[in-house]
Amino acid sequence: MNGADHLCATLLANGVDTCFANPGTSEMHFVAALDRETRMRCVLGLFEGVVTGAADGYARMADKPAATLLHLGPGLANGLANLHNARRAFTPMVNVVGEHASYHLQYDAPLTSDIESLARPMSHWVKRSGGAASVGADAAEAVRAARQGQGRIATLILPADAAWGELPADTAAVVAAAPDAPAPISPESVRAAAQALRSGQPAMMMLGGLALRERPLAVAGRIARATGVKLVTETSNRRAERGATRTPVDRFPYPLGAALEKIQGIKQLVLVGARDPVAFFAYPGKPSLLAPADCARTLLAHPDQDLTQALEWLADELGIAPDAPGLQAPAPQTELPVQGRLDSAAVGRLLAARLPEHAIVCDESITQGREFPALSQASAPHDYLQLTGGSIGIGLPLATGAAVACPGRKVIALQADGSAMYTAQALWTQARENLDCLTIILANRSYAILHGEMKSMGVTELGRNARRMLDLDEPALDWVHLARGMGVEAVRTDTVQAFAQALAAGLARQGPFLIEAVI
Repeated sequence: MNGADHLCATLLANGVDTCFANPGTSEMHFVAALDRETRMRCVLGLFEGVVTGAADGYARMADKPAATLLHLGPGLANGLANLHNARRAFTPMVNVVGEHASYHLQYDAPLTSDIESLARPMSHWVKRSGGAASVGADAAEAVRAARQGQGRIATLILPADAAWGELPADTAAVVAAAPDAPAPISPESVRAAAQALRSGQPAMMMLGGLALRERPLAVAGRIARATGVKLVTETSNRRAERGATRTPVDRFPYPLGAALEKIQGIKQLVLVGARDPVAFFAYPGKPSLLAPADCARTLLAHPDQDLTQALEWLADELGIAPDAPGLQAPAPQTELPVQGRLDSAAVGRLLAARLPEHAIVCDESITQGREFPALSQASAPHDYLQLTGGSIGIGLPLATGAAVACPGRKVIALQADGSAMYTAQALWTQARENLDCLTIILANRSYAILHGEMKSMGVTELGRNARRMLDLDEPALDWVHLARGMGVEAVRTDTVQAFAQALAAGLARQGPFLIEAVI
């Protein structure tokens, strides 16, 4: 047994049985160890942003960490954008980053870098393994760190000589200690939240994190029905359980004007696993904190606490019975578009109406899919995963990881065309693993969100230079050929009729399929 074998055994002993990988020379001993251990599922990504994004999607649905295997500092750097998103989502993840042999670092070989400095901004825990004898304990510590709270990003740096160093054949895997227990819910916080909701003033309850699962949502719905408090989710959420049989909750808007309008007049803001809402960006003359200056904030529970317990205690404090009625989803749509030119509204309405039960929707539609959360409140019960950190290029990898975690469920990526290009290689992984992913590319051939940002800056007429930086034409992207080149069947549609037919076909088949919806 060598250090790499011990690392693999320790990961498996702690329930980490999936590894998303893009290895290089310094990781070959760990690759060999993974090859000897058939209980570990290894999934290759052709770009490190696919690897880290897929590990994020996997953990959001599996509720446990996956491992990633990345090649030295540059490989880690390629995956940092989606590690940023995962960190914002409180996703549990264990990154194994290969490193030169310890004695080789002094020679400053071309791929030598400061891995710790690259890892720290996007990781909660970083450690360099000191040698083969410590690899197992280091791996167990990494898993424990990843399981703290809702989840954390742990990055273990594995020098090549620590991987190939020999250990006694009977060396046992190291079982990680249990993560720290969450901080208890404060009775004072519960009483303060109840007082805010009894105040008679306009109130809003903002939910985030694990409060968006079915059980806590049901409690929040009973509280809203009894008190009249407005329920909203944070703008960007790790995972929400939604649909006709679940409590409907509006999403707090992304556009600054709509966000300010949504919270205008609110005097009491109760936060449950959520942060005080802030603008995504600064704008001249506009506020950064979005709640009105005279709005009182009350923190019922922070994201790492037991949010279900916090809501149940709040309901008890308010005298709301467990069988009290909650909020009901709106009636499903009965009139659907049947013909005409395709637009984003038609795509959203048709998908919402035909969403399969227990589907997983990974939404990186950016501007063109903003109506979908409202349209799908009455859809069949489903899970809804979002871009959490604002760093685009996660949608296709997120769907890939979710499909690995949940092989019996249809995964649908509602995807903007520009951001899909950041990690289009995920389609190849979907084809190779035969993942049941339906990708809908909303092809407006533009960075429409940036067109909107230009307007918010007061620019109403774009010149040639601005258009050349914000439009995706000359040439237009051809998603049918891009997908087929990576082994995914694809079709292009630009009418309602054609899209409806393609959607039905994509939902009926097993395996990856892509629809380019030209809107």
